Amino acid sequence: MQTEPKQMDALALAFLGDAVYELYIREHVLARGLVRADRLHKECVRYVKASAQAHVMQVLLAEHLLTEDEEALARRAHNHRIATKPKNADPLEYKWATAFEALLGYLRASGREERLAEIIGKAAELTEAAEGGEDA
Repeated sequence: MQTEPKQMDALALAFLGDAVYELYIREHVLARGLVRADRLHKECVRYVKASAQAHVMQVLLAEHLLTEDEEALARRAHNHRIATKPKNADPLEYKWATAFEALLGYLRASGREERLAEIIGKAAELTEAAEGGEDA
């Protein structure tokens, strides 16, 4: 990337992070052996919906699992003004989900793939625990 990730717009980072997380979750769900398209989609939505991402972001912050830089970026993204009203999410949840996606985008743009995998793995674990396991 030509722009330093710390200088990038929070919503641009969230745009990237959304795609990164979606791909990871699709691979995660496929690895569990699911093959029916309707079931695949339903399982992926459990992880990528705003409420699940907001929960993950809040736990990462509450349990101090982020570095200072990561936390500052997440808070900057959370505080970013929302230009449009979210369709299927509470506005506060949407802001926390945006913060989570921006964090993932920041890690990808920074080339920090190991840390990215660690955060995404924790997110999947938290989502599965909150919803009663992998096949909830």
